[in-house]
Amino acid sequence: MKVSQAMSSEVISVSRDDSLKEVVCQMVMHNIGLVTVTDADGNLTGIVTVRDVMLPLYPDQGEYIHDTLHARDFEAMEENYEKMLKMKVADVMTSNPVTISSGDSVLKAASFMGLKNLRRIPVVNDGKQTGILSIENINNALFLNR
Repeated sequence: MKVSQAMSSEVISVSRDDSLKEVVCQMVMHNIGLVTVTDADGNLTGIVTVRDVMLPLYPDQGEYIHDTLHARDFEAMEENYEKMLKMKVADVMTSNPVTISSGDSVLKAASFMGLKNLRRIPVVNDGKQTGILSIENINNALFLNR
């Protein structure tokens, strides 16, 4: 089975200049954990995951190592929340993400995703995004649609 038979072709894309608030709203409204970042020509330039959005809220590792008591200051995290909402996609996105092709086999993609600990991966052909393959897509294709 090919990735093209399992992937979701409905992809939410954003611009690197969009605010994280806009991106989070898109993620919540569409119940998704990843949006792709594309340029004006539709070329994939990056991805933003829920994890990418949440990381600015938490103290960095250095802060945590030096002061474990205050690094768990949830009031400070809430202040970081206001700052995070004003950040741009470019501030948190993963540039040049790992991708697969729609012609790859689903099992190859699943193996690759397992090795890289990915839950979702963009499907790209000739630089243009054509879909997203998630663990859910793989499970549906392999076990429910047979």
